[in-house]
Amino acid sequence: MPLSKRQIWLLAIALATLIIISLFAAPGGKRLQSGSTYGRSPDGYGAWYALMESRGVTIHRWQKPLKSLFQPSEPKLPAIETSDKTAETQRRGDAETVLITASPPHPFIASSPLTEPITLLQISSGEPLSVTNLAWVERGNVLLLLGVSAPVTKAPFDSTIASSVGAIRLQTSRREPDRTTQTKPLLTDPFGTVVWQQTFGRGQIISAVTPNLAANAYQEAQGNYEFLAKLVTEPNLPIWVDEYSHGYKDNDVVKQESGNLLSYLAKTPLLLVFIQAIVILLVLIWGQNRRLGPAIALPTPAIDNSEAYIQAMAAVLYKAESNQFVIDTIGKAEQIEVQKALGLGTEPLPLKTLLDAWTQQTGQPAAPLEAILSPTKHPRRIEESDLLKWLEQMQAVRQQLTR
Repeated sequence: MPLSKRQIWLLAIALATLIIISLFAAPGGKRLQSGSTYGRSPDGYGAWYALMESRGVTIHRWQKPLKSLFQPSEPKLPAIETSDKTAETQRRGDAETVLITASPPHPFIASSPLTEPITLLQISSGEPLSVTNLAWVERGNVLLLLGVSAPVTKAPFDSTIASSVGAIRLQTSRREPDRTTQTKPLLTDPFGTVVWQQTFGRGQIISAVTPNLAANAYQEAQGNYEFLAKLVTEPNLPIWVDEYSHGYKDNDVVKQESGNLLSYLAKTPLLLVFIQAIVILLVLIWGQNRRLGPAIALPTPAIDNSEAYIQAMAAVLYKAESNQFVIDTIGKAEQIEVQKALGLGTEPLPLKTLLDAWTQQTGQPAAPLEAILSPTKHPRRIEESDLLKWLEQMQAVRQQLTR
């Protein structure tokens, strides 16, 4: 069935809306690149990594799920290939492939089990950092976390802190408040702690409130680079940097995680799917959901002018509290009805004549009828409850006439 012009416009608007939402709401690569040693953006760590390589410091890139590092079920760390080979690294969710020449293998890392200690550097990419397994740290490993959540203080956003390796520039107002005696401050200012160290068993956790301690944007602040270099080299352990959280994966991990439809759906952003469903629902509502053809108009009910007039007049009288006017008007009409029922015609008769005829023909006392038809018996303004009682009495008189 060919689409109408209106349906084509609705379809075009829906598609345009979904495309715009996908562009702005879909997860992008920049967030993953933030804090990555592959990143060349201002919040990347490519310059610091290159500096460490130029000094002969070997930093290996961890590109597998962290649980395979923290859990003892994984017997060994991944072996490092020789320098004449390349390691293919794939970005999460992208078709882009990055080829990186691997550094020579570290003899300690190539054959050591997980029980051997290492230094692991984790840099936040926007997600909150947390210690996954303290038991792994207690075995003698060092975990260095950059970008730990801390409260905002009155510290200036852009500040410089002196240290033993030079001035360190910070662009954050977050500071960690004073901690327990088990915490060793490594970098502080009058507003709080910026970097601190905690000991767990034989290992350590070093935390920093900023993820951009040695980012590419601070290449001119050499104190930042030297301070991070000191943190990762002082434990004198093999150095690893977590790149899995930034979207980089080894080939075997990529094949394992992208092998079925369920794993793909598990990674689909639910918020984006929810927004798309809402947009489609709104389009259907706007189009009046005409799935089975054009809408059928309901027949317009006929308007009874007399009834409408009576209802309008009743509303006005109710608003004006004109109960006596209602009694007088209805009382006159009811008197004519009683006369007609008694065979006395439609011309108004004196009340005494009507009451005598009522008593003679019905055998009922005339007092109830007199109370209803005599206006002198009612005050000029009566309450609504009295008006309802008067109507009930009139209904009783009508029932007597029909017997």
